[in-house]
Amino acid sequence: MEKVENYYADYDKKENLSFDSKVVHGALGCDPISGAVSFPIFQSATFRHRDFGVSTGYDYSRLQNPTRQELERTMAILEEGVEAFAFTSGQAASMSVFDYLKRGEHCLLCDDLYGGTHRIVEDIFKVNGIEISYVDMFDLENVKKAIQPNTKMVFLETPTNPMMKVGDIKGIAKIAHAAGALFVVDNTFMTPYFQRPLTLGADIVVHSGTKYLCGHNDVVAGMVVIKDEALSHHFHIQLKSLGSGLGPMDSWLIIRGIKTLSLRMKKHNENAKIVAEWLRNHPKVKKVYYVGFEDHPGYEMNLSQASGFGGMISFELDSEESARKLLSNVKMVLFAESLGGTETLVTYPITQTHEDVPDDIRRALGINEAFIRISVGIEDPQDIIDDLEQALNS
Repeated sequence: MEKVENYYADYDKKENLSFDSKVVHGALGCDPISGAVSFPIFQSATFRHRDFGVSTGYDYSRLQNPTRQELERTMAILEEGVEAFAFTSGQAASMSVFDYLKRGEHCLLCDDLYGGTHRIVEDIFKVNGIEISYVDMFDLENVKKAIQPNTKMVFLETPTNPMMKVGDIKGIAKIAHAAGALFVVDNTFMTPYFQRPLTLGADIVVHSGTKYLCGHNDVVAGMVVIKDEALSHHFHIQLKSLGSGLGPMDSWLIIRGIKTLSLRMKKHNENAKIVAEWLRNHPKVKKVYYVGFEDHPGYEMNLSQASGFGGMISFELDSEESARKLLSNVKMVLFAESLGGTETLVTYPITQTHEDVPDDIRRALGINEAFIRISVGIEDPQDIIDDLEQALNS
């Protein structure tokens, strides 16, 4: 079908702007037809053809929608990729990535991994004939040894969820590419504000857009950004065939969230450092996992590939009783299963985010009944500390 020129076909990549300006102005930014400063929500399932065999480029919202396209183009700009794809959840985004693999091919993943990702590869792709293995990727020799002749994908979180390990993106990229494998990085914790894996050698970046990109705990979404246009067809087919594209209203909410990404990430970063230092000196805290500590094993690596440390902290308390007390007695801080929003959230990985990970694997990593993960919000840091203190002492 012939396409006619439309107002949304071309966009300015704004390459000369700073990151802080790019998040505000996005791809097109404002509506080229009406001049609306807030990009419109195209709440339409279908679009009129101008003539027989002539399309505006938008036929049916399962295929593409102008609002979703604005979000996708914005994310491609921020991650410095060639194209981005917006999905109905982070899990849907990850599903589309792993679906690139064919039966009999091997995927190598980092050993410390979000529980939902572990569930996808074990319960779906492994069952369907994809070979799966896990390795401590934070020693490059381990990665080299784990590569197999049929390895076609290497998947890394950095920092990891929830143990806050830091992987060498450049180093792992070289190993993956030497083996002819795609290298995928989950950049949910850092966002493109702090870390841009595609510029460091990754082929694909995946996000749970629900988290920092949205930033307000009101949308479930996922993002994939690619470095090479050769991967584009695969993800277009995923969206077209599975119907997993993000709707226009949710796309608009993520666009709105991204406008304050720089401001929020700065505050998350500042607050997390303060809260982590306080936790480290608390008598009921046995250990704190925070990338921003100078004695963290991945501190120097993180400095070499990221411009900050993010807002995530994990810590182990002195007992299960202390953990339950904290979770039951927080007031301003919220006991909830998510991260990356304006509010500070505490999560209990052993029964929430990592409940589907086998118990022996959880415990080997250090995830036990006294283990807590905290997503530090943008409140006054002293209020966060005061609430945690009173909860532990209740």
